[in-house]
Amino acid sequence: MVDKASSGKVAYIYLSDMEQVGMDQFVRQFYAQTDKEALILDERWNGGGNIDQILLERLRRVLVGMDANREGVGVTIPNQLVRGPKICLINHYSASDGDIFPFYFRKYGLGPLLGTRTWGGVRGIRGPWGLLDGGYITIPEDALYGLNSQWVIENHGVEPDMTVDDSPADWMSGHDVQLEAAIKYILGELARKPESLPAPPPALPAYPPLPGAD
Repeated sequence: MVDKASSGKVAYIYLSDMEQVGMDQFVRQFYAQTDKEALILDERWNGGGNIDQILLERLRRVLVGMDANREGVGVTIPNQLVRGPKICLINHYSASDGDIFPFYFRKYGLGPLLGTRTWGGVRGIRGPWGLLDGGYITIPEDALYGLNSQWVIENHGVEPDMTVDDSPADWMSGHDVQLEAAIKYILGELARKPESLPAPPPALPAYPPLPGAD
């Protein structure tokens, strides 16, 4: 649906968690779409993990130069980046590292958040210790706070910049209204500020004249 609605300009990445599966999803989807002009990152229903810093480090890459090969094709420096507008989809099932990732996605200025407020449970846990009834116990160990020495996220979650709620009726009718809103936003940003890479300069002669030569 993303490619059909965006004429192939927009990369779409879905992350189901922030563990091994989520890392595999990011690697498979991100590197295959670095030729796109913009990015929608969907982490709704994300069960958490601990890879947010790895993903954010890659998404924060900034274009600083270009390289041209013999065919005149421009290559970005650094490689593997999507330099255009970005947006992150969240909902009330985005949990733990699924809370943390969108919080810093916005903090780093990568783009806005769209959807509904995240779950709000981010404390790192140790365990689990199994119980006789099949349940288990974990111990919370870590909590986040900001540079102003105030606790963040825990017991509240991350508020979206654009609140778009969905309903069972939307899904039954075949509409993902949150994704549709994200596509509309991204295409609007591309129309407002089209993305293009600098063209290579004219080729130099094979043997440029020496200074002072006739």
